[in-house]
Amino acid sequence: MREIDFTQAKKEGKGFVFPGEFEITAMGDARADLKARVPAILAGLGLHVLHETVRHRHSREGNFLAVTVSFRCDTREQYDAAHAALRADPDIRYTL
Repeated sequence: MREIDFTQAKKEGKGFVFPGEFEITAMGDARADLKARVPAILAGLGLHVLHETVRHRHSREGNFLAVTVSFRCDTREQYDAAHAALRADPDIRYTL
């Protein structure tokens, strides 16, 4: 897998700008209390979670739950760590 070059996007004012406020969605097992766990995982990384932004949506059959939350972070490394920490949870299938 090759590295993505963000140089052109930065020149054009596109892409991620740090520090900033970002939104992340985690999809996983509906029985796993993800509404509480997703913000807790992010807060455990030292990120500033915007708790008033937490929202969730059940899958059609109710087996899965998508939890979306906004948070603030200072660096791309923190952003990547947020995705990695959520994906490491055994009840979370993927993040967006």
